[in-house]
Amino acid sequence: MDSFYIAEKTDKSVKIGFKGTDTTLVNPIMDELDRDSDVKIVRYINIHPELKDPALFVETYEKDPVDVVVAAAERVSEYFSAINQ
Repeated sequence: MDSFYIAEKTDKSVKIGFKGTDTTLVNPIMDELDRDSDVKIVRYINIHPELKDPALFVETYEKDPVDVVVAAAERVSEYFSAINQ
């Protein structure tokens, strides 16, 4: 993945866009988000790769959605780091 950016943000939702074509790590992060009881909705949006960047949409009940995504990404990173040892 080349880069990511916050496309939209409210108190309870965030849409994170991805530049580049490699979004392989989005699936494990989505799995982690699905396990979080504070996550109301998690969706991967890929309308058309040549017209819009793919995005991850997350809506929470209470927590800051960016904090929730960061925590999920850290858990995925820890998991893959442990596998490589």
